[in-house]
Amino acid sequence: MANKILEVNQFSYSYGHIKAVDGISFHVDEGEIVTLIGGNGAGKTTLFRLMLDLTEANEGSVCMTFDTPTESSTDATLKIDPSESEEWKRYTGAYIDESFLIDFLTPEEYFGFIGRVCDMTKEQTQERIDSFEAFMGNEILGQKKFIRDFSAGNKQKIGIIAAMLNRPQLLVLDEPFNFLDPSSQMMLKKIIRDYNQESGATIFISSHNLQHTVDLSTRVVLLEHGVIIKDLSNSDGSAEKELEDYFRI
Repeated sequence: MANKILEVNQFSYSYGHIKAVDGISFHVDEGEIVTLIGGNGAGKTTLFRLMLDLTEANEGSVCMTFDTPTESSTDATLKIDPSESEEWKRYTGAYIDESFLIDFLTPEEYFGFIGRVCDMTKEQTQERIDSFEAFMGNEILGQKKFIRDFSAGNKQKIGIIAAMLNRPQLLVLDEPFNFLDPSSQMMLKKIIRDYNQESGATIFISSHNLQHTVDLSTRVVLLEHGVIIKDLSNSDGSAEKELEDYFRI
């Protein structure tokens, strides 16, 4: 049986009289690529913000479980409630929106800052930046301008790269294909898939794009009005027909 890396228990959150997240419980297993899908206002971003302790839930809790091997044991684990400890940040990479960026830095300065926070050497940081060279193209490094002056698509790329620099066990990305041109979307899909296969990392993303969802995910969670209405296995692309029927494509 796979280990649960993320467990959400009875999350609820309201904006005034609007219930954005309504008693949600689910788990994500180690090594899965799970996509949260739903229309605008379904509660996807709010759920991610609750999970990452960026917004305080009205009710409910979350538990993250990470492998922390030591010299004496290869199967040590650490269970963390993000609302009670910052330790989860060592094992998690996330990009939700531009608020995650430090926009008065250049991309080089920002990546260097992330590397230092994650206790990486300059050499390690540079090696990992270099692995995203094709994804960045010639549009991000060496531009001599601040992050705030980049296009929305390049800001998106900077945030995604920063989230992956520490090679996290859990990667959380909210609408990562937004603002990217088709070529960059295809490249990102390959980056996510390869990272999952090479590292065994768990990937939890949200997306409006059904084709990317079906191509990439091992599991699809459908959210509507703050409630999970379907939790579909997609290891063989089997979720496609049900998603098309739901969205009436």
